Amino acid sequence: MHSKFIALLGGAALSLGLVSAASAADMAVKARPVVAPVMMYNWGGFYVGANGGWATSHKCWDYAGTVAAPLAVYVAEGCHDASGGTAGGQIGYNWQAGSWVFGVEAQGNWADLTGRNVSLAFPTFTNRSHIDGFGLFTGRVGYAWNNVLLYVKGGGAVVSDKYNYYLNNAAVDTGTASETRWGGVVGAGFEYGFTPNWSFALEYDHIFLGDRNIAFASPAQTVDRIQQDVDMVTARINYRFGGPVVARY
Repeated sequence: MHSKFIALLGGAALSLGLVSAASAADMAVKARPVVAPVMMYNWGGFYVGANGGWATSHKCWDYAGTVAAPLAVYVAEGCHDASGGTAGGQIGYNWQAGSWVFGVEAQGNWADLTGRNVSLAFPTFTNRSHIDGFGLFTGRVGYAWNNVLLYVKGGGAVVSDKYNYYLNNAAVDTGTASETRWGGVVGAGFEYGFTPNWSFALEYDHIFLGDRNIAFASPAQTVDRIQQDVDMVTARINYRFGGPVVARY
């Protein structure tokens, strides 16, 4: 009797285990939730664009004598700001890694920056400066929040300068000179993609040009050390050749 009771208990336990295993096998396995990709604005690829704005160049002149008889000490003639409008174009390429955007860009601009002051050393003369063009060759690093990009840039710059001085109220120049000067540039900007391929930006740049001795074509071939830099604010519009969005999971 005792052996039969143990056998019955064992059989019941075995049956219960088989039923439980079968029930577990019949239970549906829950599927993993599907994560939809987040579509992000694509800043990568080639782009071309146009820009326009305002710029000013701070210039200080110091008289250095003549080509034949340079002075041992410079004589200050004063400073002025050569200001005006600028317009041009840019072309570049961006690489995007997540939210980070890296790029290179070349920019060329026409300019009409003009300024003058009466010489402190020779008050019967007026010194005049004019910038008629410049170019920028830069690298860019930015961080994007979807279609909003903040960036900084830096690289090289080249400026086309013209100078002249004349007797006050005279119509004829006494001395003239021109040069192409290289320097460095740093800048920062905000860019907004308002369609899949078009974007609008506001940018500030500062060009460092240092100082240089400039020889003037004049009866005495005078020499002035001219120091200058440029500050520029432009509005820009770009068209990118690339896909409008990229998927991020």
